[in-house]
Amino acid sequence: MTQGSLTKIQILNLFLQTKYFTTFMEMQINRYIQELLYQHECVTIPHFGAFLTRSFQAKVSAQGQFSPPRKEVNFNQLLTANDGVLAHYYAQKESVSYEQALRVIEKEVSSWKRRLQTQTLRFPGVGEIRLNSTRKIEFIPWGKVNYDLKAFGLHPFKRDPLMTNTTLKLMENSNKEDLMFTPEKKESSSKKSPVLRYAAIGIIGIALLSASYYFGDQYVTKERVLAQEQAQKQIEKNVQQASFDLGILDPIKVNLTAAPKNIPIDQVYYSVIAGSFRSIENAEKKVSQLVGEGYPAALAEANPDGLYRVAYGRYNSKKEAINMLYFLKYTLQEEAWYLEEK
Repeated sequence: MTQGSLTKIQILNLFLQTKYFTTFMEMQINRYIQELLYQHECVTIPHFGAFLTRSFQAKVSAQGQFSPPRKEVNFNQLLTANDGVLAHYYAQKESVSYEQALRVIEKEVSSWKRRLQTQTLRFPGVGEIRLNSTRKIEFIPWGKVNYDLKAFGLHPFKRDPLMTNTTLKLMENSNKEDLMFTPEKKESSSKKSPVLRYAAIGIIGIALLSASYYFGDQYVTKERVLAQEQAQKQIEKNVQQASFDLGILDPIKVNLTAAPKNIPIDQVYYSVIAGSFRSIENAEKKVSQLVGEGYPAALAEANPDGLYRVAYGRYNSKKEAINMLYFLKYTLQEEAWYLEEK
């Protein structure tokens, strides 16, 4: 079999057997972890742990040191369940299937666990992981990368005071020269005082312009954040009010049975919503369609606007609902969203 006739899967399997696999895959996975930390608060590595980001607000110290908003990285070795984020991102970047990407990550994790017994694992731009004297995992963040996209391009700086002691002394000296003079020296003092006045006015003007620019920039940034939040709320409202045109379907007889009376009122369901309908008939048709496709579909709790929600499935476990959501979105490329019914 020639190289031209090899499929992409066969080429990948041959590459997995080479000695360069570990180094290359480690570099790729480390780069994808760093890219995902800009977009997600949690990036889980299956069977190894999770990198978490923690947000800090901008602050100005008493000495005038300005620090922009930032996100710092921590590591939690207890979060090992696969949430599909890293595997899906890897599969999308490398143009391979989700199962192949997951297999590559699991192979690399096995290598990390062996090396961790005698070495320090380094994740460029993120931090280092090693075993301490008690053989427990210790994470040391790199601390040089700010993963807050809102602070992109901002750096810490020291803000100069609006008026220095030198300016105050110049103003005091100019006042003394105006008040304390003799007739013989009046001409010389009148020549010096305008220069000092103009210098003081110029320094104050520059300080006021700097202050107006700084606080104006803060105001524009705040308005952008508010506009983004309003746009996100409008998008969520449009998704909830979306309707589906199912065309003309044959009438289906549905036998409904009354729910048992002993169902607890405070039961919490975790649903994966397929869509919302204004008509109960269209909602029931959608439920029948999904049931025919093999989904445990059902009507979910109606939204506050009176729309009937149809769920791919309603679960008592949040984990089951999240797994179904990732399967629909990343494997089947279906539109769906998560709802917690209380």
